[in-house]
Amino acid sequence: MEKTLDQKLARIHANPDSCRDFILADAKDADMAYGLSAPGQSPEYYGHEAKFRSIQEYRQIIREVVEQAYVDIMLMSASTSEVLTLRERIFEKSPITPACRANDTTDIWLAGGETRYGTQPSQPFRTATLGHIMCGKSVCTVQERKLGADLGLYSVTFNNDLDADHRSLAAYNLFRLEAERAGFRHFLEVFDPNQMGEHPIENIGRFVSDHIARTLAGVTSAGRPVFLKIPYHGPKAMEMLVHYDRDVVVGILGGSSGTTFDAFQMLWEAKKYGARVALYGRKINKSEHQLTFIRYLRWIADDKIQPEEAVRAYHGDLQKLGIRPYRELADDLQQTATVSSYSGKPTAAKQVAVTPAKSTVSRPIAATSFEDEPDFSKMTATEKAQWNLERWRRILG
Repeated sequence: MEKTLDQKLARIHANPDSCRDFILADAKDADMAYGLSAPGQSPEYYGHEAKFRSIQEYRQIIREVVEQAYVDIMLMSASTSEVLTLRERIFEKSPITPACRANDTTDIWLAGGETRYGTQPSQPFRTATLGHIMCGKSVCTVQERKLGADLGLYSVTFNNDLDADHRSLAAYNLFRLEAERAGFRHFLEVFDPNQMGEHPIENIGRFVSDHIARTLAGVTSAGRPVFLKIPYHGPKAMEMLVHYDRDVVVGILGGSSGTTFDAFQMLWEAKKYGARVALYGRKINKSEHQLTFIRYLRWIADDKIQPEEAVRAYHGDLQKLGIRPYRELADDLQQTATVSSYSGKPTAAKQVAVTPAKSTVSRPIAATSFEDEPDFSKMTATEKAQWNLERWRRILG
C-alpha cells in the first residue's frame, strides 16, 4: 500500500511554499532509552506504587494506533519492529510507514533513572544494525531488505566540543554511507547540547541550526535525511532554518508531556512558522487516551481545529469515555514551560495565559530560550555542568 509519508513528502517538495500537508509520527521507541519504565505507567496502579505497562501492552497500543491510521510514521525499537513489522506484517496493508531508531547515543542511556551519562558529552553508539532493522538478521539479501523497515531515526548531539563532535560526525558519515548502500532512508534528529562544560552557547537555537546547515552542506541528495527532527526553539529559529533551504523538510520533537494545550499549541505554532513534521512520544504516551489525543493532533495538523478548541473538545470526549482527566480544564488550557529531553526533571514550569481568539504565544514553548539562561560568568564549573544537565533533560522527544 502506498504510504502517506511518501505522498506528503512528494507534495511538500513539489510546492514547499504553499503545501499544507503535515507529517505526524508516534514515537514509540522509548525502550531504547528508559528500560522498564519505557512503556509508561500502567492505569492499574495504586497510590505511589510504581507499576508500568509491559512491553507487550506497549506494543498493543502501537497496534491500535496503526489500525486508527491517523499518524504517518510509527517509530519503534528494532525488537518491537521485528514483532510488528516482520512477523505480524501490520504495516503491509497500512498507510503508515514503520521506522526504527537506528542509533542510541549515550545521552539517552537512561535505564534505572539515576544514570549520570547526561553529565558527559554525548558519544555515538548503535545497538541495532541496518540488517536487523530491515530483515531481522545481520545480512540481508536484496529481496529480504523489503521485509522490514527501510526508514530510521539517526541522532546527533553537538556540544561545542571538538573531540566529542568529531566522533559524532564521523559516526554519522559511516552510517550514511552504509545506509545508502543498503537502500535505507533516515531522518536526522539533532538534540540541543547535553554538556558544553566551560563553553556554553548563548543562542542554542541558532547553534543547532548552524550545525545542521554546515553538516548537510557536504551531503548530496543520495545521502541526505528525508527530514529533520529538532527541538522547537520558537518562531524566529524555525523561520530561519526553513528559509535557509526549502529542500530540507523540518520537523519538531515533542518533549515532556506538559498540558494538553502545550502539545496542541506547539504543533500548531511550529506549522505556522514552517515545520512540516512533528514526532510526539511522551506527549502521546502520557495522555489520558492515546487514540483520542492523536485524533486531535491530526485535526490540528490538518488545519481543522485550533489548539484551545481542541483541548476543550478533548476534555469533552474524555468525559464521554468515562475517563477522568489528569487536570481540570482550566489548568489544562495553560501553556507551561515544557521540557524536551528524555533525561531528567524539568525546571519549574511557567504558566502563560491563553489568548483564545488568536491561539498565539509571545515566546517559544520550550524553556530552552536564551532568555531563560543564567549569568554564566557568576557560576562555578559545577554549577554550569548541573545547569547544562538540567537543560539537556528538557530536549529529547
